This record gives sequence, C-alpha cells and structure tokens, in this order.
Amino acid sequence: MDISRMNNGSKLYLCKWYFRAGFACLPIVWLINSVWFFEEAFKKPPYEEQAQIKRYVTFSGIGAAIWIVGMAIWVYIFQTHRAEWGEFGDDLTFTIPTGIK
Repeated sequence: MDISRMNNGSKLYLCKWYFRAGFACLPIVWLINSVWFFEEAFKKPPYEEQAQIKRYVTFSGIGAAIWIVGMAIWVYIFQTHRAEWGEFGDDLTFTIPTGIK
C-alpha cells in the first residue's frame, strides 16, 4: 500500500483505525501501523495531523512490543514447565511429545 498518495486526513483516519483494530488482540496490526506510518510521523515536515499520527504510531509500537515480550515469556514458561503441570499442561498442548524410547 502506498500511503504517499493519500491526503493527510485519510492517513490519520487509517492510522487511527489500525490502532483501534489492534485492541481486538491483533498485535500484528499495531506492528504494521507503526512500520507503515513511522516515516510519516517522524521524518516528514510538520503538518496539522502529524501530532496525532505520532501518538498512534508510538502507542502502536509500544503495544506491539508488549505483546511480543508477553508472548515470548509465555512460550518460555510453557516450554520449560508444561510437563510439571500434569493434566492441565496436556490439555493446553495441541501435540503431546512422545519422548525418547
């Protein structure tokens, strides 16, 4: 998508829409929002809507980073402690490893 062809009001609307969509447990949308609009928010000459775009880009980046860190922590905990959780760990597991024979 080429956002350089859009007017500033449309850019703000799209950035805001992606930010709100991220609250539906879609951190990838926040990541995309922060990448697509980073240059628009921080490298372009100032314009009226830019302050709001900066805020949405910043919060989208923070939200995506929190999700990434949270998921990494969950994966680590799950991978290292699943066997200790017994039946509950098995219920959370899609494919149960068979082990070494």
